Amino acid sequence: MNKPDAQRPRGRSLRSELPARVAMVLGAVAAGLILLELGLRASTWVYLFIWPNFVLDARTVHTERDSGRHVHDARLGYVPRPAYAAPGLTIDADGLRPTGEIGAGTPPAAAVERGGPILAVGDSFTFGEEVADGEAWPAQLQQITGRRVLNAGVSGYGFDQIVLRAEALAATYAPSAIVVAFIADDIRRTEMQRLWGADKPYFDIEGETLVPRNVPVPPRADPRTTLNFWQRTLGYSYLADFLMRRLDLLYDWYGDHLRVHPRGTGERIACLLTGRLADLQRSSGARVLVVAEYDPVVWNDAAFAAGQRRLTEGLLACARQHGLDTVDSFETLAAYRGPGGPRGLYVQWHMNDRGNRMVAETIAADLARRHIPPR
Repeated sequence: MNKPDAQRPRGRSLRSELPARVAMVLGAVAAGLILLELGLRASTWVYLFIWPNFVLDARTVHTERDSGRHVHDARLGYVPRPAYAAPGLTIDADGLRPTGEIGAGTPPAAAVERGGPILAVGDSFTFGEEVADGEAWPAQLQQITGRRVLNAGVSGYGFDQIVLRAEALAATYAPSAIVVAFIADDIRRTEMQRLWGADKPYFDIEGETLVPRNVPVPPRADPRTTLNFWQRTLGYSYLADFLMRRLDLLYDWYGDHLRVHPRGTGERIACLLTGRLADLQRSSGARVLVVAEYDPVVWNDAAFAAGQRRLTEGLLACARQHGLDTVDSFETLAAYRGPGGPRGLYVQWHMNDRGNRMVAETIAADLARRHIPPR
């Protein structure tokens, strides 16, 4: 009978000591993290004396770069800045990337019928990031076909923005053909309201109808206003930055993205957007060709490749169901046996000159086979 009573003081003592023990453990963890932080900073020397917010700095640099190359557009979010120029990169007065002289060095037999221009729309792969103006695939398509090709690609666009840009420019340029190029990630981008710090239009689905949202699109926000709690606090930590780099999580840590749809919704949105392309084909008289391109990681990661292929094939199937022509560049790229295999067709994240040439040749062959008529 006395045993439980004898144990009570010891139980009360343990409970009273628990907060102190927890505080000691937390203090030890905090001290360890501080030592790691200082040790990593000491290894760089510079960051031992400078304590920037790494997230804010990265977003500020990206915003300044994009604000130089792009201008705000209330319908699309942003478009290339007219008359912009940088080494190897030019934007003309109409906001398009130049494609050079028509037919320069083109054998007459390779040219398709003359008529309205070919309008090329897409993301950074169409625009031609990491290569010079004449090395982007729209410029090379012009060299092969001998027809004017308009490079209206815009880096960072989602498939929704790509389709909206095609609609906006078709009325202006009266093209005979519209080449709509995409990578699988463009489908995911339709689920977002903001990408890389820039707001964009997006669509909600009501029944089988797409309803536009976030239009007019607001201007790009000041990066200082978009940081969450962790980015405002841990953004100053060199240790956190080091770990994010090692874990390959910088895309989400540095990137300013705002999701409005659950993952996977973009597949249905993109499918419905091919219906809008079919409407554009009927109203404009221009033949629409939907072209799939591929992220370089596809050639290094089998699991990633399987997911990308599933998304790509699904969108191409929707396009065909709506009466659109399609081209999948996968087999052509996969068959490349040059240095590095298919991965050797990229600079870092985008196609190099040779890779863009192969894409252009694939598109040109399809256009010639379908005998795109003149206007």
